Amino acid sequence: MRVVIIGGVAGGASAATRIRRLDEEAEIIIYEKSGYVSYANCGLPYYIGDVITDEAKLSVQDAAGLLRRYNIWAKVKHEVIKIDPDRKVVKVKNLTNNKEFEQTYDKLVIATGAKPIKPNIPGVDLPEVFTLRNVEDTLAIKQYVNTHNVNNIAIIGGGFIGIELAENLANIGKNITIYEMSAQLLSLLDRDMAAFVHATLREHNVTIKLKTEVSAIEKSANQLIVKTESEVLPFDMVVLAIGVIPDTTLVNNLGINKGIKGSIVVNDKMETEIKDIYAVGDAVQVKHYITGKPTLIPLAGPANKQGRIAADNICGLDAHYNGSQGTSIIKIFDKVITATGLNETMAKRGGYNAESIVLSPISKAGYYPGSKAMTMKITFDKKSHHILGAQIFGMDGVDKRIDVIATAIRAKLKATDLPDLELAYAPPFSLPKDPVNLAGFIIENVLTGKVNQVNYQELMTLPKDGSVTFLDVRSEFEFARGSAEAFINLPLDNLRRKINELPKDKKVIVMCQSGLRSYLATRILKQHGFDAYNFVGGYAFYRAITADKLAAELS
Repeated sequence: MRVVIIGGVAGGASAATRIRRLDEEAEIIIYEKSGYVSYANCGLPYYIGDVITDEAKLSVQDAAGLLRRYNIWAKVKHEVIKIDPDRKVVKVKNLTNNKEFEQTYDKLVIATGAKPIKPNIPGVDLPEVFTLRNVEDTLAIKQYVNTHNVNNIAIIGGGFIGIELAENLANIGKNITIYEMSAQLLSLLDRDMAAFVHATLREHNVTIKLKTEVSAIEKSANQLIVKTESEVLPFDMVVLAIGVIPDTTLVNNLGINKGIKGSIVVNDKMETEIKDIYAVGDAVQVKHYITGKPTLIPLAGPANKQGRIAADNICGLDAHYNGSQGTSIIKIFDKVITATGLNETMAKRGGYNAESIVLSPISKAGYYPGSKAMTMKITFDKKSHHILGAQIFGMDGVDKRIDVIATAIRAKLKATDLPDLELAYAPPFSLPKDPVNLAGFIIENVLTGKVNQVNYQELMTLPKDGSVTFLDVRSEFEFARGSAEAFINLPLDNLRRKINELPKDKKVIVMCQSGLRSYLATRILKQHGFDAYNFVGGYAFYRAITADKLAAELS
């Protein structure tokens, strides 16, 4: 059996090595257009920022290594330019000498990935305007930064690549401005959680221009001029990081069904509708694990799994891909933001009876050095009680909490099952009630009516004319350092003593720093006959959202 694989990196290389492990006799050939067959795509920004200093480390496995260890022929700088499924032949162009030849196959795997979006505006093809897709792009950006007098850099786009580039370029002393058309960075997040991302970038002197569309890039002397509707600014270089679309031009004339943004439609065995042709990775449309609807999730983890599943089926096994839920994580200077599943906005738009809880637990025992606060937002369906998604921002321990919740979603656990999870505890690592357990307790309280809650959007609509009581139960010292509009201070420890001073005929909105003390106060008030509501997320959450709104308006 001869298997030809178009593209290496994650999906293609995973398919190739899995086929070899299953079939020692198969002939396996990878054609990769770039000069690197299997490279650390997700590590590219960190080489630009000198976190990774050895260029060789970017290559996970080279052609010689694949041949030596796996007996796989990997041909770099070879572009497949045509597929003939009737003859089972691909036409290949050797990019080093421009010679073309044909190669027959028994099975074909398309792993062409995704390509950067280039906006249709003047100036995107100037030599000082870069995109980041592969190792060659990385080396070009790094060389330009190192050999030119580059100080001010514009990044157009605020997704994963844009933010990682911003962090790494800022860390080597460059002045960074991010242009983003929408009202927030990282569209996988809810707007309130994105506020923490914005604040972190601004704290590190990265300028963010939200709701700002670049209309043109022009060359002027030794600088580039970036134009928007409201201003014109000079930069030394520009990086386009608007996003990616499936790179599927190769299959345009094959009659293969196309999906979202021109992606290749496959079944759960990673088969296209053409016999013996498979497709994996960022080029394919997948099923969302939660909604069951078609989606695009260009991530390395799913691509690797899809490559393995295609290989299994090529070798006669019966393997199925059950969908992606988009679990992702990104480091932003000294902070981390991570997500899995649907955010609240997506869930409500998708017709779910969705609600979210927000909590700000610490990562480990408070008395143990190094404990850090995190902010968790868990979205669940109020009817089925299933977990729909989660977003977590913080420092220490964020990754393991999102992994637990992602696993719970995959296992179809309900939000009310989270309190029962028995998770590892010792003071250096966690708490007796892990943050995941705490999230489950809060959801259980909401679902059973033990506590009613009000979120930021609802809070903003409530009248501030005295018809509602706004109660801040933090200490006097905390309250003096900052408070929300219309809130009065009554520390929790004094609440029972002064509870009769509060009018019972008014709704009471209760706030504290993180949500714990306000929950306790809400329980006290409800049992004394008050119509009390706990503010979701506490003052820290309120302050982050409010500060971000002001910063966005000022910019």
